[in-house]
Amino acid sequence: MKYLIALLAIAGIVVSTMALHVHYMDPALAPPCAVTEKFDCGAVNHSRFAVFPPRTFDEDPKAGSHIPVAILGIIGYATIGVLALMGRWWLVFEFAQVGCLFAAFLSYIEAYVLQKWCIYCLWSQGIVTAILLTTVIALIVRWQQNRTALNP
Repeated sequence: MKYLIALLAIAGIVVSTMALHVHYMDPALAPPCAVTEKFDCGAVNHSRFAVFPPRTFDEDPKAGSHIPVAILGIIGYATIGVLALMGRWWLVFEFAQVGCLFAAFLSYIEAYVLQKWCIYCLWSQGIVTAILLTTVIALIVRWQQNRTALNP
């Protein structure tokens, strides 16, 4: 299980890196994921919500005091991957929960505020959800093994 989670974390790092690339692209250029009117990674990754904390309406988009959300994703996935390889299942579970909730919040922003979707963000939501479910299964299996070992 730890290798599966580490592999998923690597996939998450790749997807977050691709989103970060779009974030730093010139907004005038069409990003590779501007598929339709509803799927536009450029619009999502250049919105005020693409950084943490979100920019205010009157703030300069070039202000350097904000961290791109994609960097937080890279850091989160790297941490999850390392913790999984170390076998620290409860910490993996906690980080996966936070990541899943954060991705769900960003999906809410995309659906109801921006009304545009980012393919990379959707992939990231799927990956972190898969990590969370895999971690839950790993915890249940470990709990069953410990229970069986204590009650032969």
